[in-house]
Amino acid sequence: MNIGIDIDDTISETYETLFPYAQKYTIEDLEKSAEIDKDKECSTHLYIQKMHEWEEDEEKGFWQKYYKNLVSEVNIKTLAKETLEKLHENNRIIIITARWELEDNVIETMTKKWLDEKQVPYDEIVLNATEKVKIAKEYKLDLFIDDSFTNCKEVSKEGIKTFLMDSKMNKSYSDKNVKRVFSWPHIYQEYEKLLKGDK
Repeated sequence: MNIGIDIDDTISETYETLFPYAQKYTIEDLEKSAEIDKDKECSTHLYIQKMHEWEEDEEKGFWQKYYKNLVSEVNIKTLAKETLEKLHENNRIIIITARWELEDNVIETMTKKWLDEKQVPYDEIVLNATEKVKIAKEYKLDLFIDDSFTNCKEVSKEGIKTFLMDSKMNKSYSDKNVKRVFSWPHIYQEYEKLLKGDK
């Protein structure tokens, strides 16, 4: 089986790392109120700027200042490594991330270093994946795992089994062809159902 997996908020606890930096940036750099709509939801990975209602140039300023911090400091989700090791025993794992490269070309190196340090097994990695459905088709994926509802819905339309990793930002979104999962043990349970042909 070919399994495509996102990194941020899927393998890693990105929100928990990203949010405090976003608050710091909003308060210290933009000198704005850090109050947010705590019930704000977003169907894509672009939630941090939507929560803080940043303008386009403000968003760029944030990523220029804190992007490397996020990539290097983010923690791995509980039991992600152990589950991925089990999945990798009989499957090919392709990491598919929207992370983009900076001018000094360090993000790919930093990301691979993080994956190695966290002992995340994988066969290939695709960065700057702005059109994940296209990549899913190119790699002939059998299973796709992401926290972006938009990505999951688009990929599921291609007949690819799709798991949506539950997050603070995607709770109200649903689709009959997208299976919501709540943890890495839950992912493995649903994976085993797939092998048995269960729905």
